[in-house]
Amino acid sequence: MSLSQFQTRIKTLFGDKDARRGVEGTFMWFMEEVGELSAALRQGMRREGAPGVEDGLLSPAQKRKHELALEFADVLAWLATLANIAEVDLDAAIEAKYGRGCPKCVQTPCVCVEAKP
Repeated sequence: MSLSQFQTRIKTLFGDKDARRGVEGTFMWFMEEVGELSAALRQGMRREGAPGVEDGLLSPAQKRKHELALEFADVLAWLATLANIAEVDLDAAIEAKYGRGCPKCVQTPCVCVEAKP
């Protein structure tokens, strides 16, 4: 599924609910999902009951990776929701920003010197 198809799918599935919730409410859900992804990355995913994962079929490492992937999917879904509410075409925005390479040096791969923290 392409990003454009995914954004359309999210709008088809949840568009009416998302419009009623508005940007502010949706942004709070988005931030909650980002927090869950952050915790998953830090803690190695301890969430139980991930859909599509039956006990015994995957090793613990495979199950953690699958569950982590689901958290990434949740974040992307809520980002697509925000874009839909704001009437932003993510595919077009990404092409405009990154289509020619790095937005700063316009190279692929980027050759910018990273600033030290």
